[in-house]
Amino acid sequence: MTSIRRYLNFTLAGVLVLVMALAVTAAYLITRHEMEEIFDAQLSLQARVVSGLVDIDTTPQTYAAIAEQLSQPGHFARWYGQTGSLIDKIGNPKRYIHEEGMLSLGFWDAEHRPILMGPRWHGEDAFPAPSDAGYRWQRFDGHRWRVFSMPIEGGRWLSVGLREAFQDELSNKVALGNFVPLLLALPILIWLIARLIRRGLAPIGHLSRQVQTRDEKDLSPIRVAVPRELQTLRGALNDFIERLGQTLERERRFTADAAHELRTPLAAMKIHLDNARFGEPSALDKAYSGIERLQRVVEQLLLLARLDIHQERPAPEPVSLPALVMDLAADLWPLAESQQQELEIVEDDPVSVTGNATELGILIRNLMDNALRYTPSGGRVVVTMGIEEQRPWLRIADSGPGIPESMLEAVTQRFQRASDQRISGSGLGLSIAVELAERQRVRMSLANRDGGGLAVRLDWLDVVA
Repeated sequence: MTSIRRYLNFTLAGVLVLVMALAVTAAYLITRHEMEEIFDAQLSLQARVVSGLVDIDTTPQTYAAIAEQLSQPGHFARWYGQTGSLIDKIGNPKRYIHEEGMLSLGFWDAEHRPILMGPRWHGEDAFPAPSDAGYRWQRFDGHRWRVFSMPIEGGRWLSVGLREAFQDELSNKVALGNFVPLLLALPILIWLIARLIRRGLAPIGHLSRQVQTRDEKDLSPIRVAVPRELQTLRGALNDFIERLGQTLERERRFTADAAHELRTPLAAMKIHLDNARFGEPSALDKAYSGIERLQRVVEQLLLLARLDIHQERPAPEPVSLPALVMDLAADLWPLAESQQQELEIVEDDPVSVTGNATELGILIRNLMDNALRYTPSGGRVVVTMGIEEQRPWLRIADSGPGIPESMLEAVTQRFQRASDQRISGSGLGLSIAVELAERQRVRMSLANRDGGGLAVRLDWLDVVA
Protein backbone atom coordinates (compact mmCIF):
# COMPACT_ATOMS: atom_id res chain seq x y z
CA MET A 1 0.00 0.00 0.00
CA THR A 2 1.71 3.18 -1.20
CA SER A 3 -0.81 5.70 0.15
CA ILE A 4 -3.65 5.35 2.65
CA ARG A 5 -5.40 8.38 1.16
CA ARG A 6 -5.21 7.01 -2.39
CA TYR A 7 -6.32 3.58 -1.19
CA LEU A 8 -9.34 5.03 0.62
CA ASN A 9 -10.24 7.32 -2.30
CA PHE A 10 -10.17 4.58 -4.92
CA THR A 11 -11.71 1.93 -2.67
CA LEU A 12 -14.61 4.08 -1.47
CA ALA A 13 -15.21 5.44 -4.98
CA GLY A 14 -15.28 1.87 -6.32
CA VAL A 15 -17.62 0.77 -3.54
CA LEU A 16 -19.86 3.75 -4.21
CA VAL A 17 -20.05 2.97 -7.94
CA LEU A 18 -20.71 -0.69 -7.20
CA VAL A 19 -23.47 0.14 -4.72
CA MET A 20 -25.06 2.53 -7.21
CA ALA A 21 -24.92 -0.10 -9.95
CA LEU A 22 -26.47 -2.69 -7.65
CA ALA A 23 -29.14 -0.22 -6.55
CA VAL A 24 -30.06 0.66 -10.13
CA THR A 25 -30.10 -3.02 -11.16
CA ALA A 26 -32.27 -3.94 -8.19
CA ALA A 27 -34.60 -1.03 -8.95
CA TYR A 28 -34.85 -2.13 -12.57
CA LEU A 29 -35.63 -5.75 -11.70
CA ILE A 30 -38.12 -4.83 -8.97
CA THR A 31 -39.80 -2.24 -11.20
CA ARG A 32 -40.06 -4.67 -14.10
CA HIS A 33 -41.56 -7.34 -11.87
CA GLU A 34 -44.08 -4.95 -10.36
CA MET A 35 -45.03 -3.51 -13.77
CA GLU A 36 -45.49 -7.02 -15.15
CA GLU A 37 -47.97 -7.73 -12.37
CA ILE A 38 -49.77 -4.42 -13.00
CA PHE A 39 -49.92 -5.03 -16.77
CA ASP A 40 -51.19 -8.56 -16.19
CA ALA A 41 -53.98 -7.16 -14.05
CA GLN A 42 -54.81 -4.58 -16.73
CA LEU A 43 -54.84 -7.22 -19.47
CA SER A 44 -57.27 -9.38 -17.53
CA LEU A 45 -59.43 -6.36 -16.72
CA GLN A 46 -59.52 -5.24 -20.38
CA ALA A 47 -60.37 -8.78 -21.48
CA ARG A 48 -63.30 -8.89 -19.05
CA VAL A 49 -64.57 -5.52 -20.30
CA VAL A 50 -64.26 -6.49 -23.97
CA SER A 51 -65.88 -9.87 -23.37
CA GLY A 52 -68.96 -8.03 -22.10
CA LEU A 53 -69.35 -6.20 -25.41
CA VAL A 54 -69.94 -9.31 -27.54
CA ASP A 55 -72.08 -12.42 -27.22
CA ILE A 56 -73.36 -15.24 -29.40
CA ASP A 57 -75.78 -12.90 -31.15
CA THR A 58 -73.29 -10.16 -31.98
CA THR A 59 -73.96 -8.92 -35.54
CA PRO A 60 -71.39 -8.41 -38.28
CA GLN A 61 -72.02 -4.69 -38.03
CA THR A 62 -70.90 -4.78 -34.37
CA TYR A 63 -67.70 -6.62 -35.28
CA ALA A 64 -67.11 -4.16 -38.09
CA ALA A 65 -67.60 -1.26 -35.67
CA ILE A 66 -65.12 -2.82 -33.21
CA ALA A 67 -62.62 -3.33 -36.03
CA GLU A 68 -63.04 0.28 -37.10
CA GLN A 69 -62.42 1.55 -33.56
CA LEU A 70 -59.35 -0.64 -33.16
CA SER A 71 -57.77 0.40 -36.46
CA GLN A 72 -54.82 2.81 -36.41
CA PRO A 73 -53.14 4.77 -39.20
CA GLY A 74 -51.14 2.25 -41.23
CA HIS A 75 -52.32 -0.66 -39.10
CA PHE A 76 -55.92 -1.80 -39.52
CA ALA A 77 -57.95 -4.27 -37.56
CA ARG A 78 -59.49 -7.11 -39.58
CA TRP A 79 -62.77 -8.97 -39.25
CA TYR A 80 -63.15 -12.40 -40.86
CA GLY A 81 -66.68 -13.10 -42.24
CA GLN A 82 -68.67 -16.34 -42.00
CA THR A 83 -67.38 -17.54 -45.39
CA GLY A 84 -63.75 -16.82 -44.48
CA SER A 85 -63.56 -13.77 -46.74
CA LEU A 86 -61.66 -10.77 -45.36
CA ILE A 87 -63.70 -7.63 -44.86
CA ASP A 88 -61.75 -4.42 -44.17
CA LYS A 89 -63.58 -1.57 -42.57
CA ILE A 90 -61.16 1.26 -43.32
CA GLY A 91 -63.04 4.40 -42.38
CA ASN A 92 -60.85 7.15 -40.86
CA PRO A 93 -58.63 5.50 -38.16
CA LYS A 94 -57.10 7.58 -35.40
CA ARG A 95 -54.31 7.02 -32.88
CA TYR A 96 -54.34 9.18 -29.80
CA ILE A 97 -50.96 8.10 -28.38
CA HIS A 98 -47.95 6.28 -29.79
CA GLU A 99 -48.09 3.50 -27.18
CA GLU A 100 -51.47 2.31 -28.59
CA GLY A 101 -49.45 0.33 -31.10
CA MET A 102 -48.18 -1.82 -28.25
CA LEU A 103 -51.66 -3.24 -27.51
CA SER A 104 -53.88 -5.59 -29.51
CA LEU A 105 -56.61 -8.21 -29.14
CA GLY A 106 -58.25 -11.02 -31.06
CA PHE A 107 -61.39 -13.23 -31.23
CA TRP A 108 -61.51 -16.89 -32.28
CA ASP A 109 -64.42 -19.23 -32.74
CA ALA A 110 -64.79 -22.64 -31.15
CA GLU A 111 -62.66 -24.20 -33.93
CA HIS A 112 -59.88 -21.65 -33.19
CA ARG A 113 -60.50 -19.82 -36.46
CA PRO A 114 -59.93 -16.07 -36.29
CA ILE A 115 -63.01 -13.87 -36.10
CA LEU A 116 -61.44 -10.47 -35.48
CA MET A 117 -57.77 -9.50 -35.19
CA GLY A 118 -56.56 -6.19 -33.87
CA PRO A 119 -53.71 -4.17 -35.42
CA ARG A 120 -50.37 -6.02 -35.79
CA TRP A 121 -52.00 -9.39 -35.10
CA HIS A 122 -52.69 -10.30 -38.71
CA GLY A 123 -50.86 -10.57 -41.95
CA GLU A 124 -50.13 -13.60 -44.02
CA ASP A 125 -50.91 -15.52 -40.84
CA ALA A 126 -53.12 -14.53 -37.95
CA PHE A 127 -51.99 -14.43 -34.33
CA PRO A 128 -51.93 -17.98 -32.88
CA ALA A 129 -55.18 -19.03 -31.23
CA PRO A 130 -55.09 -19.74 -27.47
CA SER A 131 -55.32 -23.25 -26.16
CA ASP A 132 -55.65 -22.53 -22.44
CA ALA A 133 -57.00 -19.70 -20.35
CA GLY A 134 -54.54 -17.45 -18.49
CA TYR A 135 -51.26 -15.71 -19.19
CA ARG A 136 -48.52 -16.70 -21.63
CA TRP A 137 -45.65 -15.32 -23.65
CA GLN A 138 -46.14 -15.54 -27.41
CA ARG A 139 -43.75 -14.63 -30.22
CA PHE A 140 -45.39 -13.27 -33.39
CA ASP A 141 -44.04 -11.33 -36.36
CA GLY A 142 -40.63 -10.82 -34.70
CA HIS A 143 -42.00 -9.57 -31.38
CA ARG A 144 -42.80 -11.10 -28.00
CA TRP A 145 -46.24 -10.45 -26.56
CA ARG A 146 -47.61 -10.84 -23.06
CA VAL A 147 -51.05 -12.35 -23.66
CA PHE A 148 -54.08 -13.00 -21.48
CA SER A 149 -56.69 -15.42 -22.91
CA MET A 150 -60.16 -16.38 -21.68
CA PRO A 151 -63.11 -18.35 -23.12
CA ILE A 152 -66.29 -16.42 -23.85
CA GLU A 153 -69.88 -17.36 -24.71
CA GLY A 154 -70.43 -19.80 -27.57
CA GLY A 155 -67.09 -21.59 -27.22
CA ARG A 156 -65.25 -18.59 -28.57
CA TRP A 157 -61.92 -17.25 -27.27
CA LEU A 158 -60.68 -13.77 -26.51
CA SER A 159 -57.03 -12.74 -26.15
CA VAL A 160 -55.61 -9.34 -25.15
CA GLY A 161 -51.87 -8.75 -25.57
CA LEU A 162 -49.18 -6.23 -24.73
CA ARG A 163 -45.88 -6.12 -26.61
CA GLU A 164 -42.84 -6.83 -24.44
CA ALA A 165 -41.03 -3.83 -25.90
CA PHE A 166 -43.48 -1.58 -24.06
CA GLN A 167 -42.52 -3.12 -20.72
CA ASP A 168 -38.83 -2.90 -21.61
CA GLU A 169 -39.15 0.72 -22.63
CA LEU A 170 -41.00 1.65 -19.45
CA SER A 171 -38.59 -0.31 -17.25
CA ASN A 172 -35.63 1.36 -18.96
CA LYS A 173 -37.17 4.77 -18.43
CA VAL A 174 -37.72 4.09 -14.74
CA ALA A 175 -34.19 2.72 -14.33
CA LEU A 176 -32.73 5.63 -16.27
CA GLY A 177 -34.75 8.02 -14.13
CA ASN A 178 -33.14 6.52 -11.06
CA PHE A 179 -29.67 6.23 -12.57
CA VAL A 180 -29.27 9.71 -14.05
CA PRO A 181 -29.60 11.59 -10.72
CA LEU A 182 -27.19 9.17 -9.11
CA LEU A 183 -24.77 9.51 -12.00
CA LEU A 184 -24.93 13.29 -11.75
CA ALA A 185 -24.41 13.10 -7.99
CA LEU A 186 -21.48 10.65 -8.28
CA PRO A 187 -18.73 13.28 -8.93
CA ILE A 188 -20.04 15.35 -6.04
CA LEU A 189 -20.07 12.31 -3.74
CA ILE A 190 -16.54 11.32 -4.79
CA TRP A 191 -15.35 14.88 -4.18
CA LEU A 192 -16.99 14.90 -0.74
CA ILE A 193 -15.42 11.54 0.10
CA ALA A 194 -11.98 12.81 -0.92
CA ARG A 195 -12.46 15.94 1.21
CA LEU A 196 -13.61 13.94 4.21
CA ILE A 197 -10.70 11.52 3.85
CA ARG A 198 -8.25 14.39 3.59
CA ARG A 199 -9.74 15.98 6.69
CA GLY A 200 -9.83 12.66 8.56
CA LEU A 201 -6.17 11.94 7.81
CA ALA A 202 -5.01 15.47 8.65
CA PRO A 203 -4.05 14.54 12.25
CA ILE A 204 -1.61 11.97 10.85
CA GLY A 205 0.05 14.75 8.85
CA HIS A 206 0.18 16.99 11.93
CA LEU A 207 1.75 14.19 13.95
CA SER A 208 4.26 13.44 11.18
CA ARG A 209 5.27 17.11 10.94
CA GLN A 210 5.74 17.25 14.71
CA VAL A 211 8.23 14.41 14.49
CA GLN A 212 9.82 15.52 11.20
CA THR A 213 10.53 19.11 12.26
CA ARG A 214 12.13 18.14 15.56
CA ASP A 215 15.80 18.71 16.23
CA GLU A 216 17.83 15.59 16.94
CA LYS A 217 18.39 16.89 20.48
CA ASP A 218 14.71 17.49 21.15
CA LEU A 219 13.52 14.43 23.05
CA SER A 220 10.54 16.02 24.77
CA PRO A 221 7.18 14.19 24.58
CA ILE A 222 4.85 14.89 21.67
CA ARG A 223 2.01 17.12 22.90
CA VAL A 224 0.01 17.61 19.69
CA ALA A 225 -3.70 16.80 20.07
CA VAL A 226 -4.71 13.69 18.12
CA PRO A 227 -7.97 11.73 17.75
CA ARG A 228 -8.62 8.63 19.78
CA GLU A 229 -7.36 6.28 17.04
CA LEU A 230 -3.91 7.94 17.06
CA GLN A 231 -3.51 8.23 20.83
CA THR A 232 -1.97 4.75 20.99
CA LEU A 233 0.52 5.70 18.25
CA ARG A 234 1.37 8.95 20.01
CA GLY A 235 1.84 7.08 23.28
CA ALA A 236 4.09 4.54 21.57
CA LEU A 237 6.16 7.35 20.04
CA ASN A 238 6.47 9.07 23.40
CA ASP A 239 7.52 5.81 25.04
CA PHE A 240 10.10 5.28 22.30
CA ILE A 241 11.38 8.85 22.71
CA GLU A 242 11.67 8.33 26.46
CA ARG A 243 13.57 5.06 26.02
CA LEU A 244 15.77 6.66 23.38
CA GLY A 245 16.51 9.55 25.72
CA GLN A 246 17.43 7.17 28.49
CA THR A 247 19.67 5.20 26.15
CA LEU A 248 21.39 8.31 24.82
CA GLU A 249 21.85 9.66 28.34
CA ARG A 250 23.27 6.34 29.45
CA GLU A 251 25.64 6.29 26.48
CA ARG A 252 26.67 9.88 27.07
CA ARG A 253 27.31 9.24 30.73
CA PHE A 254 29.08 5.99 29.95
CA THR A 255 31.34 7.64 27.35
CA ALA A 256 32.21 10.58 29.59
CA ASP A 257 32.85 8.43 32.67
CA ALA A 258 34.81 5.82 30.71
CA ALA A 259 37.00 8.50 29.14
CA HIS A 260 37.63 10.00 32.55
CA GLU A 261 38.37 6.61 34.13
CA LEU A 262 40.73 5.53 31.33
CA ARG A 263 42.58 8.84 31.29
CA THR A 264 43.91 8.41 34.84
CA PRO A 265 45.62 4.97 34.47
CA LEU A 266 46.98 5.92 31.06
CA ALA A 267 48.52 9.08 32.45
CA ALA A 268 49.95 7.16 35.39
CA MET A 269 51.39 4.49 33.10
CA LYS A 270 53.05 7.16 30.98
CA ILE A 271 54.66 8.67 34.06
CA HIS A 272 55.89 5.27 35.28
CA LEU A 273 57.30 4.38 31.88
CA ASP A 274 59.06 7.74 31.67
CA ASN A 275 60.56 7.09 35.10
CA ALA A 276 61.65 3.64 33.97
CA ARG A 277 63.39 5.15 30.97
CA PHE A 278 65.40 7.33 33.31
CA GLY A 279 66.61 4.37 35.39
CA GLU A 280 63.99 3.85 38.12
CA PRO A 281 63.52 0.04 38.36
CA SER A 282 60.42 0.13 40.56
CA ALA A 283 58.60 2.16 37.92
CA LEU A 284 58.15 -0.97 35.77
CA ASP A 285 56.29 -2.75 38.57
CA LYS A 286 54.06 0.29 38.98
CA ALA A 287 53.46 0.41 35.24
CA TYR A 288 52.56 -3.30 35.28
CA SER A 289 50.07 -2.67 38.08
CA GLY A 290 48.60 0.16 36.01
CA ILE A 291 48.23 -2.18 33.05
CA GLU A 292 46.40 -4.67 35.26
CA ARG A 293 44.07 -1.95 36.46
CA LEU A 294 43.52 -0.74 32.90
CA GLN A 295 42.80 -4.30 31.77
CA ARG A 296 40.24 -4.71 34.54
CA VAL A 297 38.60 -1.38 33.65
CA VAL A 298 38.33 -2.37 29.99
CA GLU A 299 36.84 -5.76 30.88
CA GLN A 300 34.29 -4.14 33.16
CA LEU A 301 33.43 -1.53 30.52
CA LEU A 302 32.89 -4.20 27.88
CA LEU A 303 30.68 -6.18 30.24
CA LEU A 304 28.70 -3.06 31.12
CA ALA A 305 28.28 -2.20 27.44
CA ARG A 306 26.92 -5.68 26.71
CA LEU A 307 24.42 -5.33 29.56
CA ASP A 308 23.26 -1.98 28.18
CA ILE A 309 22.78 -3.40 24.68
CA HIS A 310 20.97 -6.60 25.68
CA GLN A 311 18.16 -5.29 27.80
CA GLU A 312 15.87 -8.27 27.32
CA ARG A 313 15.91 -10.94 30.01
CA PRO A 314 17.48 -14.26 28.99
CA ALA A 315 15.44 -17.42 29.24
CA PRO A 316 15.37 -18.66 32.88
CA GLU A 317 16.71 -22.08 33.78
CA PRO A 318 17.25 -24.05 36.99
CA VAL A 319 20.60 -23.19 38.60
CA SER A 320 22.21 -24.98 41.55
CA LEU A 321 23.50 -22.14 43.71
CA PRO A 322 26.01 -24.21 45.76
CA ALA A 323 27.56 -25.70 42.62
CA LEU A 324 27.80 -22.27 40.99
CA VAL A 325 29.43 -20.72 44.08
CA MET A 326 31.91 -23.60 44.39
CA ASP A 327 32.99 -23.15 40.75
CA LEU A 328 33.49 -19.43 41.30
CA ALA A 329 35.39 -20.04 44.52
CA ALA A 330 37.74 -22.39 42.67
CA ASP A 331 38.44 -19.66 40.10
CA LEU A 332 39.09 -17.03 42.81
CA TRP A 333 41.09 -19.27 45.11
CA PRO A 334 44.49 -18.25 43.63
CA LEU A 335 43.67 -14.59 44.39
CA ALA A 336 42.71 -15.44 47.99
CA GLU A 337 45.76 -17.65 48.45
CA SER A 338 48.13 -14.99 47.11
CA GLN A 339 46.87 -12.61 49.80
CA GLN A 340 46.77 -15.31 52.51
CA GLN A 341 42.99 -14.87 52.80
CA GLU A 342 40.46 -17.42 53.95
CA LEU A 343 37.51 -18.09 51.61
CA GLU A 344 34.72 -20.07 53.32
CA ILE A 345 31.50 -21.46 51.77
CA VAL A 346 28.61 -22.20 54.16
CA GLU A 347 25.45 -23.93 52.85
CA ASP A 348 22.53 -23.97 55.29
CA ASP A 349 20.07 -25.62 52.88
CA PRO A 350 20.29 -27.08 49.38
CA VAL A 351 19.45 -24.05 47.28
CA SER A 352 18.25 -24.10 43.66
CA VAL A 353 17.20 -20.89 41.92
CA THR A 354 15.70 -20.01 38.55
CA GLY A 355 17.67 -17.64 36.36
CA ASN A 356 20.50 -17.40 33.86
CA ALA A 357 23.63 -19.21 35.03
CA THR A 358 26.00 -16.92 33.12
CA GLU A 359 24.59 -13.67 34.50
CA LEU A 360 24.26 -15.08 38.02
CA GLY A 361 27.89 -16.22 37.79
CA ILE A 362 29.04 -12.72 36.77
CA LEU A 363 26.97 -11.19 39.57
CA ILE A 364 28.32 -13.42 42.37
CA ARG A 365 31.88 -13.40 40.97
CA ASN A 366 31.97 -9.58 41.01
CA LEU A 367 30.77 -9.52 44.61
CA MET A 368 33.27 -12.18 45.73
CA ASP A 369 36.08 -10.48 43.80
CA ASN A 370 35.29 -7.14 45.43
CA ALA A 371 35.20 -8.77 48.86
CA LEU A 372 38.62 -10.37 48.34
CA ARG A 373 40.17 -7.18 46.97
CA TYR A 374 38.99 -5.01 49.85
CA THR A 375 39.81 -7.59 52.53
CA PRO A 376 43.32 -7.11 53.93
CA SER A 377 45.96 -9.84 53.87
CA GLY A 378 45.10 -12.60 56.30
CA GLY A 379 41.41 -11.60 56.29
CA ARG A 380 38.36 -13.75 55.79
CA VAL A 381 35.51 -13.87 53.26
CA VAL A 382 32.45 -15.99 54.08
CA VAL A 383 29.77 -16.92 51.51
CA THR A 384 26.56 -18.16 53.13
CA MET A 385 23.37 -19.31 51.39
CA GLY A 386 20.01 -20.71 52.40
CA ILE A 387 16.21 -20.43 52.11
CA GLU A 388 14.08 -18.06 54.12
CA GLU A 389 10.27 -17.93 53.75
CA GLN A 390 10.58 -20.12 50.64
CA ARG A 391 12.88 -17.57 48.98
CA PRO A 392 16.60 -18.26 48.35
CA TRP A 393 19.24 -15.89 49.70
CA LEU A 394 23.02 -15.53 49.52
CA ARG A 395 25.32 -13.44 51.72
CA ILE A 396 28.94 -12.46 51.11
CA ALA A 397 30.67 -11.00 54.15
CA ASP A 398 34.27 -9.76 54.29
CA SER A 399 36.56 -8.45 57.01
CA GLY A 400 37.67 -5.35 55.13
CA PRO A 401 37.28 -1.68 56.04
CA GLY A 402 33.62 -1.51 55.04
CA ILE A 403 31.96 1.53 53.45
CA PRO A 404 31.00 4.78 55.16
CA GLU A 405 27.27 4.89 55.83
CA SER A 406 26.93 8.06 53.73
CA MET A 407 28.23 6.22 50.64
CA LEU A 408 26.30 2.96 50.87
CA GLU A 409 23.79 4.09 48.25
CA ALA A 410 26.17 6.06 46.02
CA VAL A 411 28.74 3.26 45.81
CA THR A 412 26.43 1.19 43.57
CA GLN A 413 26.51 3.90 40.89
CA ARG A 414 28.95 3.74 38.01
CA PHE A 415 32.51 4.86 38.62
CA GLN A 416 31.83 5.46 42.30
CA ARG A 417 34.29 3.93 44.75
CA ALA A 418 34.66 3.70 48.50
CA SER A 419 36.98 5.98 50.38
CA ASP A 420 39.82 3.45 50.45
CA GLN A 421 41.59 4.31 47.19
CA ARG A 422 44.58 2.12 47.92
CA ILE A 423 42.82 -0.81 46.24
CA SER A 424 42.98 -0.82 42.44
CA GLY A 425 39.53 -0.67 40.87
CA SER A 426 37.24 1.05 38.39
CA GLY A 427 34.12 1.68 40.42
CA LEU A 428 32.10 -0.51 38.04
CA GLY A 429 31.85 -3.81 39.92
CA LEU A 430 28.92 -2.97 42.18
CA SER A 431 27.05 -1.04 39.48
CA ILE A 432 27.31 -4.09 37.20
CA ALA A 433 26.11 -6.26 40.08
CA VAL A 434 23.09 -4.01 40.58
CA GLU A 435 22.07 -4.23 36.91
CA LEU A 436 22.55 -8.00 36.84
CA ALA A 437 20.54 -8.38 40.04
CA GLU A 438 17.64 -6.43 38.53
CA ARG A 439 17.72 -8.57 35.39
CA GLN A 440 17.69 -11.78 37.46
CA ARG A 441 14.90 -10.58 39.81
CA VAL A 442 17.24 -10.41 42.79
CA ARG A 443 17.26 -7.69 45.47
CA MET A 444 20.78 -6.66 46.48
CA SER A 445 21.46 -4.87 49.76
CA LEU A 446 24.70 -3.63 51.37
CA ALA A 447 25.36 -3.25 55.09
CA ASN A 448 28.40 -2.75 57.30
CA ARG A 449 29.12 -5.53 59.80
CA ASP A 450 29.30 -4.81 63.49
CA GLY A 451 32.74 -6.41 63.78
CA GLY A 452 34.04 -4.58 60.71
CA GLY A 453 33.75 -5.31 57.04
CA LEU A 454 30.92 -5.26 54.48
CA ALA A 455 28.09 -7.73 53.96
CA VAL A 456 26.29 -7.97 50.62
CA ARG A 457 23.03 -9.93 50.61
CA LEU A 458 21.14 -11.24 47.59
CA ASP A 459 17.45 -12.10 48.05
CA TRP A 460 15.60 -13.80 45.19
CA LEU A 461 12.12 -12.40 44.62
CA ASP A 462 10.71 -15.63 43.21
CA VAL A 463 9.53 -18.35 45.55
CA VAL A 464 11.28 -21.73 45.38
CA ALA A 465 9.13 -24.22 43.47
